[in-house]
Amino acid sequence: MQNAPEGQSDGTATTLQPGFLASLFRDLGGEEVPAPRGGGTATATATDDEVAAHGRAAALTHQRTLAVLAEHERLADLLRRAALPVSAMDFESQLLSYEPRPYPVAAAPAGAGAGNGAAEDGPEPRWADYAPPEPEVAGRVLLDSGYQRGLAEARLAHQRALREWRTRRAAAAADSGVTAARRAHEEAEQARARAVREYNDSLEECRRAYRLAEPAAVESLLERALAAAEGATQDLPAPCRAVFRPLTRTAVLDLDLPALELVPSLAGYRLGADGTVEPVPRPTADRAADYLRLAARLALRALQAADAVDTDEILTGVVLNGWLRGSDAAAAPVCLLSVDADRDALARTRLLPPETEDVPGAEGPERGKGVYADAEQDEALLRLRELAAVVTPDPYGVVPVEPSAEASRTVPSAADLSANEFAHLVRELLTRGGLTEWSVRLRGPSGLVATGAGEPGSALPGRWVVWASRPEESGGAGVPGGQVEEVELRTLAEAVREEGADRGLRLTTGRFSERALDLAGELEQIHLVDGDGVRELTATHLGLRLGAGG
Repeated sequence: MQNAPEGQSDGTATTLQPGFLASLFRDLGGEEVPAPRGGGTATATATDDEVAAHGRAAALTHQRTLAVLAEHERLADLLRRAALPVSAMDFESQLLSYEPRPYPVAAAPAGAGAGNGAAEDGPEPRWADYAPPEPEVAGRVLLDSGYQRGLAEARLAHQRALREWRTRRAAAAADSGVTAARRAHEEAEQARARAVREYNDSLEECRRAYRLAEPAAVESLLERALAAAEGATQDLPAPCRAVFRPLTRTAVLDLDLPALELVPSLAGYRLGADGTVEPVPRPTADRAADYLRLAARLALRALQAADAVDTDEILTGVVLNGWLRGSDAAAAPVCLLSVDADRDALARTRLLPPETEDVPGAEGPERGKGVYADAEQDEALLRLRELAAVVTPDPYGVVPVEPSAEASRTVPSAADLSANEFAHLVRELLTRGGLTEWSVRLRGPSGLVATGAGEPGSALPGRWVVWASRPEESGGAGVPGGQVEEVELRTLAEAVREEGADRGLRLTTGRFSERALDLAGELEQIHLVDGDGVRELTATHLGLRLGAGG
């Protein structure tokens, strides 16, 4: 609206400027309101109010959309930083070195210091100022008694002057606090050197314990490395605890995954036809993919930290479980991913994906590029699958997965071991018993089939086919109680013939049925080891206990 020119009636002051507000209203998605009959200002007033309300709603929509985009950008930044390589935290990198710091003369008390003392006490007495002139007769200096007497007196005078000068200088230094400051500096340096020496000595002691595979030392080193790896995302706490099982020399890592609410649930906001601000939800599959992508990178980072710190190759493998813990402390945590990787698999796998950049678009990061790549093509998830990881198909549906192993018991039973742990235990027991040339032919969650050969005269001479298993909760091979039946012994005997082996070993952490025991008496080439035998072999060859149970 415009003010009426001077001298004219202002009757047209409330008249809508032709086409201006109407065109603006149309641009914002509104519809023109027909003018009322008889003229007046009702149309203009109604249109102005609607335009103002529409503008406020549009501004609110824009602000809320910007807030959502900020959440997307934070997630993209977390994904990028979670993929940064970790620094090795082995013993060598943790050693400290002591470098002495010189006494800071400038920090001495006012009026003190070597320069001030020299100015007040004068220069140090010089011998040249006291020495008598030598006789002019060459070669008779030593025979000149007067010269020798004067020389002795001059020496006494120089020593007395030097002693008095030093006394005055020491007194001046003591009065000015220089001596105390120097003493405090020296004591501080000695304390620093002693602290560095004691720390390095304790580190060397930990290193010796670590090389002996003592659980406390191994767990301490692993948790230091895991805490250091977490430094790149301090604003996203993802604590990881480590438990070392000396029986299988395996580290079990429990990683706390971030809350599900961290991943934005909205793509933005839009203005509805009725002028209301409406949220635009993201597809559930996209949100789940982003969460799994972040969880996979955190898991790979923890695996890399554990692998990098084990320079002495104490670990034979690493089990990592990713747990989602609710806000309610009483609620049980849910396992969303689990990895059971041996040392060879970790060495073959390049654990962390290369750094990627997000491609921002008009409505947020561009889909299909950078850290927002298709979940099925995401490098972190692909590498986890290379390690035979088990990942939940739906984190927001809270679909749990079975942990590969849990370190809840101090003395694990065979049922508490992961598939890699059980395979390592069987191999360790039999190779220490004399079986060499170990070759695994088949392996599953509950057992393995392998071949090996023993030297003549050893406890296990000749070529062997080994079938080792642990009973499943359902009973193993469909048999209640998980006991080994005679059909399995017949299968093993057939495998011995096919392999051209001399003997077969059926090892189980459970028990054998009566019919299987009777058949083993008839098949001389088949040998049996039950759960009690496995525990006895573990105590004999490894010096460690295996808990009772399947």
